[in-house]
Amino acid sequence: MNRPRLGCLPGLLGIILALLWISEVTRPPPLQVETFNPRSPRRPMPQWSDESFVIEERNEPPSDSMGTTFAVDRGGAWLTAQHVTHGCTRVGIESGGFARPVSRLIESREADAAVVRSRLASDHALPLSDRMPPAGSVGYHMGFPAGEPTLVISELIGAARARRGTGEETQPVLAWAEHSRIPMGDGTLSGISGGPVFAEDGHVVGVNSAATDRRGRILTTAPDAMMRLVTASHAVADQPVAYPFLDAADAQARFESWLAQGVIRRIFCDVDKTPGVLTQGRPKG
Repeated sequence: MNRPRLGCLPGLLGIILALLWISEVTRPPPLQVETFNPRSPRRPMPQWSDESFVIEERNEPPSDSMGTTFAVDRGGAWLTAQHVTHGCTRVGIESGGFARPVSRLIESREADAAVVRSRLASDHALPLSDRMPPAGSVGYHMGFPAGEPTLVISELIGAARARRGTGEETQPVLAWAEHSRIPMGDGTLSGISGGPVFAEDGHVVGVNSAATDRRGRILTTAPDAMMRLVTASHAVADQPVAYPFLDAADAQARFESWLAQGVIRRIFCDVDKTPGVLTQGRPKG
């Protein structure tokens, strides 16, 4: 069995502008975290393939960090990676130079995904699909590596399994081979975690979870696992229409439009229990 190892992308973030919490006068209510766990002896998780990845995690205390999130319902439901929000005292979505506090999280125990409930609505939502694209098809990953908006173009290798750290449970993932980036660069992809990966037909088929710069591999949550969480959350009613991507230039134009519309945003994790300023943090990847 092939067992390549993936780093957890601990790379340093340049300098992120510290964001004030939008509710700096009134303390926000405590963050409510729920868990969705479809695993059970009667309902085992499907085995995707024999290829396996180990996502290494640094043995350090929790720290402030940053990732990516995207709207999946115009009423205030957002999707991100579970490891971006897990263990945070407060979570905030960037809005007009502020971090707007999130009131509720639903974290998956099956995959690296979390549904974020927020009062921050969106004029648009991204279309989701539970169908796996064919191997060899193009993927478009969007997010904020090192805090900067970046489009990564990849090719799907296929389904695989991933295990974080020394844990025994594996998660279903899709493995992609990176081909190029817009803008060009070869730095860490830390910070893209939680962002969407699109199939060529225009549907989101997963959440960016981990990557390795050395081997050029990107792991995303399996589309069916992502959809099980979304369905269990009862937070997503929108069913936006998906339009196939023409090419990388079309993907770039849509990414820029979604950024301008606030459909894809930065999300911040604060582990400091003292209310006030959200300190700058390094990106999670």
